[in-house]
Amino acid sequence: MLAIPAIDLREGHVVQLVGGAYDREQVRLHDPVRIARQWAMAGFSRLHIVDLDAATGRGSNRDLVTQILWEGAAPCQVGGGVRTEEDVRTLLDDGAACVVLGTRALEDPDWLERVALANPGRCMLAADVRERMVTTRGWAKTLGRDVLSVVEDVAALPLAGLLVTAVHREGRMQGTDLPLMEDVVDASPFPVFASGGIGSLADLRALEDRGVAAAVIGMAIYTGAIDPRVLAEEFPQ
Repeated sequence: MLAIPAIDLREGHVVQLVGGAYDREQVRLHDPVRIARQWAMAGFSRLHIVDLDAATGRGSNRDLVTQILWEGAAPCQVGGGVRTEEDVRTLLDDGAACVVLGTRALEDPDWLERVALANPGRCMLAADVRERMVTTRGWAKTLGRDVLSVVEDVAALPLAGLLVTAVHREGRMQGTDLPLMEDVVDASPFPVFASGGIGSLADLRALEDRGVAAAVIGMAIYTGAIDPRVLAEEFPQ
């Protein structure tokens, strides 16, 4: 299993939120480019970048995203506010290894199909899940759909993977939603990337045991609950 540090961008900073709530910001660090470089130097072979401002319509950190991509410290999967085919192409042209599609992809299946077919193996679907129900627009809207039904609907598309975030566990470091992740792995024809609630190496080992291909880790490495170098060494691929 591959461990991937999260670089969540808000107002030009790297942040970590608790429970997907913008009024519960627990970590705020300046110089995202330096932080990306730091994670690469610690041994991580991929980074996960999300523009939270773009995802929620609050603004944009695209210049910072571009700087991180151009520096090339490590391959990056990038998402947050990706709403057009031009957005996808620009990110790929700027060096993103993979583009993470969320809100529009979930709300507009025809658009997702078009983009996935135009960029086979270069787009990942992100499903932010609260108690099994998929949310969009920066966790503000519930689609009224179970995540497993979404997996079934996209199974034929040439996606790079499926990122499932247990929003109800996000930032709490109290363990991820293992039954959810296990069910998604069983249903998905794509590699499953898990996020939300990871607080220890034991949590990561449990995800690996359930067939999860990669895990995106945020709060635990920013607060020191998990030693980044130990993490990168144990989960390198």
